[in-house]
Amino acid sequence: MPLHVPPAPAPALRTVLTALGSPTAVREAPTPSLRIAEGPVTPEMPLPVHVLDRFAAGGPPATRLAGWRFMIRNGDRALAAAETRLTPDGWAFAHFFEGPYIASTERALRQAETLTQAYQPRLLSIPSLYMLTLWLHGDLAADGSTGGLQPADLLVPLAPAPPGIASHLPHRVAELLPLLTHRVTPVVPPPLLGSPA
Repeated sequence: MPLHVPPAPAPALRTVLTALGSPTAVREAPTPSLRIAEGPVTPEMPLPVHVLDRFAAGGPPATRLAGWRFMIRNGDRALAAAETRLTPDGWAFAHFFEGPYIASTERALRQAETLTQAYQPRLLSIPSLYMLTLWLHGDLAADGSTGGLQPADLLVPLAPAPPGIASHLPHRVAELLPLLTHRVTPVVPPPLLGSPA
């Protein structure tokens, strides 16, 4: 099924295009592949980046929009990404970057296109676990910047995933969140008992 990619805010896209057109922004970015790219580079596949700040006991976890990420393509491959942030003055370019999440995101998106159900792709960052997932949201008409996790949504952990969590294996939110909640819940050691008399 095709993915229903939500449109990015036009000002967010403009900030990325402006940064790509700036030799200084590209030269100073920690992205060697972007600096040496031959031919045109274009921002594509905008994905809203949501952050899972906290796990709510007995209720849906709280997420918030952190920005929009654009894959920067050169020909037929993504070589970097650009991230934008919402500031009090509107959308602003944040940074360019590269690394394993670029290829992992592309792989997860290709994988999602083979599913029988259509989804709206998003990214979900879980900072407390140093984890990034492709979030496949079931509400295709939703604004990409709003809407919380639904039990039937899919989460696809991107590589590198935390130890014990398989990357690129889709999980329903209702199945994966209890495991993640267990990992971020601090373990309280039992009280020490006095020595025997």
